[in-house]
Amino acid sequence: MNEITLLIADDHPLFRQGVIDALSLEKDFKVIAQAADGNEAIELIQSLKPNVAVLDVNMPGLNGQQVTHQVASDHLPTRVVLLTGYDDIEQAIHAILAGATGYCAKEIEPEVLARTIRAVAEGKYAVAGNIFNRRELDHWIDEQMEGARRSYSEPGSPFHPLSDREMEVLSCVVRGMSNKEIAGLLGISHQTVKNHVTSILRKFGVEDRTQAVVYALKRGWVKLQTTPVKTQE
Repeated sequence: MNEITLLIADDHPLFRQGVIDALSLEKDFKVIAQAADGNEAIELIQSLKPNVAVLDVNMPGLNGQQVTHQVASDHLPTRVVLLTGYDDIEQAIHAILAGATGYCAKEIEPEVLARTIRAVAEGKYAVAGNIFNRRELDHWIDEQMEGARRSYSEPGSPFHPLSDREMEVLSCVVRGMSNKEIAGLLGISHQTVKNHVTSILRKFGVEDRTQAVVYALKRGWVKLQTTPVKTQE
Protein backbone atom coordinates (compact mmCIF):
# COMPACT_ATOMS: atom_id res chain seq x y z
CA MET A 1 0.00 0.00 0.00
CA ASN A 2 1.56 3.30 -1.13
CA GLU A 3 1.65 5.94 1.59
CA ILE A 4 0.00 9.27 0.72
CA THR A 5 1.60 12.28 2.43
CA LEU A 6 -0.73 15.13 3.37
CA LEU A 7 -0.70 18.78 4.38
CA ILE A 8 -3.83 20.17 6.07
CA ALA A 9 -4.43 23.94 6.10
CA ASP A 10 -7.30 25.73 7.85
CA ASP A 11 -7.35 28.83 10.04
CA HIS A 12 -9.79 27.26 12.54
CA PRO A 13 -7.70 25.09 14.91
CA LEU A 14 -10.57 22.86 16.03
CA PHE A 15 -11.72 22.07 12.47
CA ARG A 16 -8.12 21.58 11.29
CA GLN A 17 -7.41 19.14 14.11
CA GLY A 18 -10.64 17.29 13.37
CA VAL A 19 -9.58 16.76 9.74
CA ILE A 20 -6.11 15.65 10.85
CA ASP A 21 -7.54 13.21 13.40
CA ALA A 22 -9.99 11.73 10.90
CA LEU A 23 -7.44 11.28 8.13
CA SER A 24 -4.78 9.94 10.51
CA LEU A 25 -7.02 6.90 11.05
CA GLU A 26 -6.41 5.87 7.43
CA LYS A 27 -3.46 3.44 7.28
CA ASP A 28 -2.23 4.74 3.91
CA PHE A 29 -2.28 8.42 4.95
CA LYS A 30 0.49 10.33 6.73
CA VAL A 31 -0.13 13.96 7.75
CA ILE A 32 3.33 15.52 7.52
CA ALA A 33 2.40 19.17 8.08
CA GLN A 34 -0.38 21.55 9.01
CA ALA A 35 -0.84 25.28 8.42
CA ALA A 36 -3.07 28.02 9.83
CA ASP A 37 -2.94 30.36 6.83
CA GLY A 38 -2.20 30.41 3.12
CA ASN A 39 1.30 31.87 3.36
CA GLU A 40 2.39 29.11 5.72
CA ALA A 41 0.70 26.51 3.53
CA ILE A 42 2.54 27.49 0.33
CA GLU A 43 5.89 27.57 2.16
CA LEU A 44 5.31 24.06 3.51
CA ILE A 45 4.12 22.75 0.14
CA GLN A 46 7.22 24.18 -1.55
CA SER A 47 9.59 22.67 1.02
CA LEU A 48 7.92 19.32 1.80
CA LYS A 49 6.05 18.61 -1.46
CA PRO A 50 3.29 16.44 0.07
CA ASN A 51 1.31 14.26 -2.33
CA VAL A 52 -1.93 16.07 -1.49
CA ALA A 53 -2.72 19.38 0.23
CA VAL A 54 -6.18 19.77 1.76
CA LEU A 55 -6.84 23.51 1.96
CA ASP A 56 -9.64 25.69 3.28
CA VAL A 57 -10.81 28.09 0.57
CA ASN A 58 -11.03 31.03 2.99
CA MET A 59 -7.79 31.61 4.93
CA PRO A 60 -5.88 34.71 6.08
CA GLY A 61 -3.04 35.89 3.88
CA LEU A 62 -3.21 33.85 0.69
CA ASN A 63 -6.59 32.15 0.36
CA GLY A 64 -6.99 28.58 -0.86
CA GLN A 65 -7.54 29.64 -4.47
CA GLN A 66 -4.38 31.74 -4.45
CA VAL A 67 -2.32 28.94 -2.92
CA THR A 68 -3.69 26.57 -5.57
CA HIS A 69 -2.75 28.97 -8.36
CA GLN A 70 0.76 29.32 -6.91
CA VAL A 71 1.19 25.54 -6.73
CA ALA A 72 0.11 25.23 -10.36
CA SER A 73 2.27 28.16 -11.52
CA ASP A 74 5.34 26.67 -9.80
CA HIS A 75 4.59 23.25 -11.36
CA LEU A 76 4.78 21.61 -7.93
CA PRO A 77 3.83 17.91 -7.76
CA THR A 78 1.37 18.43 -4.88
CA ARG A 79 -2.27 17.99 -5.85
CA VAL A 80 -4.77 20.28 -4.13
CA VAL A 81 -8.17 19.51 -2.62
CA LEU A 82 -10.12 22.62 -1.59
CA LEU A 83 -12.66 22.52 1.23
CA THR A 84 -15.42 25.12 1.15
CA GLY A 85 -18.38 26.21 3.22
CA TYR A 86 -20.24 27.35 0.06
CA ASP A 87 -20.23 24.55 -2.47
CA ASP A 88 -21.56 25.79 -5.82
CA ILE A 89 -20.77 24.86 -9.41
CA GLU A 90 -19.31 28.20 -10.51
CA GLN A 91 -16.87 28.26 -7.59
CA ALA A 92 -15.96 24.63 -8.28
CA ILE A 93 -15.15 25.42 -11.91
CA HIS A 94 -13.16 28.46 -10.80
CA ALA A 95 -11.18 26.22 -8.43
CA ILE A 96 -10.46 23.59 -11.08
CA LEU A 97 -9.34 26.23 -13.59
CA ALA A 98 -7.03 27.65 -10.91
CA GLY A 99 -5.39 24.24 -10.67
CA ALA A 100 -7.29 22.37 -7.94
CA THR A 101 -7.90 18.66 -8.44
CA GLY A 102 -10.65 18.40 -5.84
CA TYR A 103 -13.40 20.69 -4.52
CA CYS A 104 -15.54 19.52 -1.62
CA ALA A 105 -18.02 20.96 0.86
CA LYS A 106 -16.84 21.09 4.47
CA GLU A 107 -19.74 18.90 5.57
CA ILE A 108 -18.23 15.98 3.61
CA GLU A 109 -18.13 12.67 5.48
CA PRO A 110 -14.61 11.62 6.56
CA GLU A 111 -14.71 8.41 4.52
CA VAL A 112 -15.77 10.35 1.42
CA LEU A 113 -12.92 12.81 1.92
CA ALA A 114 -10.53 9.88 2.25
CA ARG A 115 -11.79 8.40 -1.04
CA THR A 116 -11.47 11.81 -2.66
CA ILE A 117 -7.86 12.16 -1.52
CA ARG A 118 -6.98 8.69 -2.83
CA ALA A 119 -8.58 9.44 -6.21
CA VAL A 120 -6.77 12.78 -6.47
CA ALA A 121 -3.46 11.16 -5.50
CA GLU A 122 -3.99 8.70 -8.38
CA GLY A 123 -4.30 11.57 -10.85
CA LYS A 124 -8.07 11.88 -10.97
CA TYR A 125 -10.32 14.87 -10.25
CA ALA A 126 -13.07 15.13 -7.64
CA VAL A 127 -15.81 17.74 -8.05
CA ALA A 128 -19.56 17.96 -7.43
CA GLY A 129 -19.61 14.49 -5.87
CA ASN A 130 -18.02 12.92 -8.97
CA ILE A 131 -14.63 11.35 -9.69
CA PHE A 132 -13.38 12.17 -13.20
CA ASN A 133 -10.36 11.59 -15.40
CA ARG A 134 -9.17 14.67 -17.30
CA ARG A 135 -11.29 14.00 -20.40
CA GLU A 136 -14.41 13.40 -18.30
CA LEU A 137 -13.70 16.57 -16.31
CA ASP A 138 -13.39 18.69 -19.45
CA HIS A 139 -16.65 17.23 -20.75
CA TRP A 140 -18.38 17.98 -17.41
CA ILE A 141 -17.13 21.57 -17.44
CA ASP A 142 -18.33 22.00 -21.02
CA GLU A 143 -21.77 20.71 -20.00
CA GLN A 144 -21.97 23.14 -17.08
CA MET A 145 -20.90 26.03 -19.29
CA GLU A 146 -23.40 25.12 -22.00
CA GLY A 147 -26.19 25.34 -19.44
CA ALA A 148 -24.88 28.68 -18.20
CA ARG A 149 -24.50 30.01 -21.74
CA ARG A 150 -28.19 29.43 -22.42
CA SER A 151 -29.09 31.81 -19.61
CA TYR A 152 -26.86 34.47 -21.19
CA SER A 153 -27.97 33.88 -24.77
CA GLU A 154 -29.03 36.85 -26.85
CA PRO A 155 -30.34 37.12 -30.43
CA GLY A 156 -27.72 37.27 -33.14
CA SER A 157 -23.97 36.87 -32.80
CA PRO A 158 -22.69 37.01 -29.23
CA PHE A 159 -21.21 40.40 -28.39
CA HIS A 160 -17.91 40.58 -26.54
CA PRO A 161 -15.90 43.69 -25.64
CA LEU A 162 -12.45 42.40 -26.64
CA SER A 163 -10.26 43.22 -29.64
CA ASP A 164 -9.14 40.43 -31.97
CA ARG A 165 -5.71 40.34 -30.32
CA GLU A 166 -7.23 40.25 -26.84
CA MET A 167 -9.39 37.31 -27.95
CA GLU A 168 -6.25 35.51 -29.13
CA VAL A 169 -4.61 36.15 -25.75
CA LEU A 170 -7.75 35.01 -23.91
CA SER A 171 -7.84 31.79 -25.94
CA CYS A 172 -4.26 31.12 -24.81
CA VAL A 173 -5.19 31.85 -21.20
CA VAL A 174 -8.04 29.32 -21.47
CA ARG A 175 -5.45 26.75 -22.54
CA GLY A 176 -3.47 27.44 -19.36
CA MET A 177 -0.53 29.14 -21.06
CA SER A 178 1.76 31.53 -19.17
CA ASN A 179 2.41 35.09 -20.35
CA LYS A 180 5.85 34.02 -21.59
CA GLU A 181 4.35 31.15 -23.59
CA ILE A 182 1.68 33.44 -25.06
CA ALA A 183 4.32 35.98 -26.06
CA GLY A 184 6.33 33.30 -27.87
CA LEU A 185 3.29 31.87 -29.63
CA LEU A 186 1.89 35.19 -30.82
CA GLY A 187 5.25 36.84 -31.56
CA ILE A 188 4.68 39.79 -29.21
CA SER A 189 6.55 41.02 -26.15
CA HIS A 190 5.96 39.75 -22.63
CA GLN A 191 4.91 43.26 -21.56
CA THR A 192 2.39 43.46 -24.39
CA VAL A 193 0.83 40.21 -23.21
CA LYS A 194 0.62 41.59 -19.66
CA ASN A 195 -1.05 44.74 -21.02
CA HIS A 196 -3.61 42.65 -22.92
CA VAL A 197 -4.36 40.49 -19.85
CA THR A 198 -4.80 43.60 -17.71
CA SER A 199 -7.18 45.04 -20.30
CA ILE A 200 -9.20 41.81 -20.41
CA LEU A 201 -9.56 41.76 -16.62
CA ARG A 202 -10.62 45.42 -16.60
CA LYS A 203 -13.20 44.94 -19.38
CA PHE A 204 -14.67 41.87 -17.68
CA GLY A 205 -14.60 43.48 -14.24
CA VAL A 206 -12.81 40.49 -12.68
CA GLU A 207 -9.72 40.15 -10.50
CA ASP A 208 -7.71 37.29 -11.99
CA ARG A 209 -7.19 35.07 -15.03
CA THR A 210 -9.31 32.17 -13.86
CA GLN A 211 -12.27 34.46 -13.17
CA ALA A 212 -11.82 35.87 -16.68
CA VAL A 213 -11.92 32.36 -18.14
CA VAL A 214 -15.11 31.49 -16.23
CA TYR A 215 -16.68 34.80 -17.29
CA ALA A 216 -15.90 34.21 -20.99
CA LEU A 217 -16.84 30.51 -20.95
CA LYS A 218 -20.23 31.22 -19.40
CA ARG A 219 -21.04 33.71 -22.13
CA GLY A 220 -19.90 31.42 -24.93
CA TRP A 221 -17.08 33.72 -26.10
CA VAL A 222 -14.52 30.93 -25.82
CA LYS A 223 -14.65 27.17 -25.31
CA LEU A 224 -12.59 25.01 -22.99
CA GLN A 225 -11.28 23.02 -25.95
CA THR A 226 -10.03 25.90 -28.06
CA THR A 227 -8.65 25.76 -31.57
CA PRO A 228 -4.96 26.52 -32.01
CA VAL A 229 -4.07 30.19 -32.19
CA LYS A 230 -2.29 31.34 -35.33
CA THR A 231 1.35 32.04 -34.69
CA GLN A 232 3.18 35.11 -35.90
CA GLU A 233 4.62 34.61 -39.37
